[in-house]
Amino acid sequence: MAQQDTDVFVRLERFYDALPRPYARAEEIGGLVLFVREGEGWPYYARPRIGASTPSAADITAVRQRQRELGVPEAFEWVHETTPDLLAVARSAGLDVLLAPLLVLDPAALVPDLPVDGGSIRFLDPGAQSFATDLAASRAVAQLAFGAPADPQAPPGGSLLTLPAGPAERDAATRQLSAALVASQQERSASGDYHTAVVDTPDGILATGAVMRSGDVAEIAGVATLPSARRRGYASQLTAALARRALDDGVGLVFLSAGDDDVARLYTKVGFRRVGTACIGEPAAAPL
Repeated sequence: MAQQDTDVFVRLERFYDALPRPYARAEEIGGLVLFVREGEGWPYYARPRIGASTPSAADITAVRQRQRELGVPEAFEWVHETTPDLLAVARSAGLDVLLAPLLVLDPAALVPDLPVDGGSIRFLDPGAQSFATDLAASRAVAQLAFGAPADPQAPPGGSLLTLPAGPAERDAATRQLSAALVASQQERSASGDYHTAVVDTPDGILATGAVMRSGDVAEIAGVATLPSARRRGYASQLTAALARRALDDGVGLVFLSAGDDDVARLYTKVGFRRVGTACIGEPAAAPL
């Protein structure tokens, strides 16, 4: 393995460990650390402790018990190249593990800004009066998008038989966010450590994504397109815009995890290259 990639993995470990700490308490359980969010927002995960030996199956079982006590998802994340033996341990402890391509940006290969089909890309302004409304709509888009995986064989916009979720379903799924959650997101956005971007169209927000920064490393995550608006290039253009924003902010390493190899190939066309595998573990489904 190239020395450069080894350095990348060290930096990624520091990022994964540092990112949740301002917003969560860390509970160390064996070779794992469980991040428990304090306040509202997406729940965090458990992952290997920096400098610890490979977590055991007993460590995973203990963390899962603690997660159940807290009423949070039994979620685990790690980088395979950094903790290669954990995959077999996690599976033996009853976890299903998604092997997600891990990619980093080659800044010289980042595609230029291009016109957006039927709309424009906008970064949410934490000082704008519309911030709370836009944030709620973007979350509804993500909810619908991640609940309906993309079908590579489907025609653009789906078909009358599939009836993909569109603006009406987005509006129906939009929920008013609490003042505390909005204030927290405003604070993070104003600090420059978190940016949300959306694709704006006459039909409202059709796609969304975010970039999260800790130190000189940033992760692009949550890139999602409303099912009825897929195959218009929105995900690629949002990803490029988020990466460019991170570089403009002085970030030295931009990375992301793709859901599968097909999605990873989309990101390679934007300017990313695969360096490894991100492992995402959750309890195995009970047999029918």
